[in-house]
Amino acid sequence: MLFTEEQLKGYAKPLSETEEGQCKNAIRMVVEALKNIGFNEEDTIRKIYDETPSYETKMRSIDNEYEVKIFLQGSYANNTNVRRHSDVDIAVVQEEEFRPKYRIGISNLSYGFSNAAPRSKTFKDVVQSALIEKFGDDVERKNKSIKIHGNTYRKDADSVPSLRYRDYSNDYLLDRNNYIGGILIKADDGTEIINYPEQHIKNGVEKNKRTNFYFKKMVRIAKEIRYQMSDSGYNYAERTNSFAVECLLYNIPDYIFRKYGIYKYIFDDIVEYLYNNKENINSFVEVNGIKRLCQDSVDREVIYKGFIDELKEFYKYEI
Repeated sequence: MLFTEEQLKGYAKPLSETEEGQCKNAIRMVVEALKNIGFNEEDTIRKIYDETPSYETKMRSIDNEYEVKIFLQGSYANNTNVRRHSDVDIAVVQEEEFRPKYRIGISNLSYGFSNAAPRSKTFKDVVQSALIEKFGDDVERKNKSIKIHGNTYRKDADSVPSLRYRDYSNDYLLDRNNYIGGILIKADDGTEIINYPEQHIKNGVEKNKRTNFYFKKMVRIAKEIRYQMSDSGYNYAERTNSFAVECLLYNIPDYIFRKYGIYKYIFDDIVEYLYNNKENINSFVEVNGIKRLCQDSVDREVIYKGFIDELKEFYKYEI
């Protein structure tokens, strides 16, 4: 496929002010729903980083049973969204409890932690009840999230109830504050997923600055091209999600993004780097810098290498 410089510049455009406002409104929807069942805001909805719609706020239940942090995550929060992707992802994190991970021989007792008392309802049930009370039939419970279907006035939003996760594996001083923190999602099918969305946002912002703000532009271009490849029947492109595309580009050295001021040349060098280094993909990390990109699935290495081969074949630029 032959791409012009103007096409690539179009793909690279960030969110509009309208879309950013819709992101903030998505968090406001969850906040208002929780207020209806006895939660109070402890902070206003604010941005953590000026250059992304990294909105967050905190709430607490009137009975002090729950302390909650609500924040935007995913492609909207990272400002790498492309036009045809519409869902807004919102993390709804239970803060007063956490799941720890220790090295062998260490336990809750070592840190003076105690087990949380059992509750009559899961946190996901609590969030679902609040959303149904506010939005009625527009709410749909899914395996890992609770979807609020959009309408003329709001975007589709996926709220993800989760629990704090603390990895103390590398702490040898029994320091309660020395951990790698993330979120733990308990899916309805029993699966547990550990993610690091806050680190993802932070690292993406920092890499974007180091690359003269070309990193996120190139990620948007790569995501759009992957969509076009998928629509054209490219097998591995269809099996590679947008998150993986962003992670692949995160592992490319900063100087490649800064080398030219012309989009088609920068992206060509990106494709070339990925193609020449695809055998090292097992060492690639997610944007959070904590998890290996292929660590959760043997198939991912095959899929991502296949996608890189397809991208090498698909991308051509107008001379």
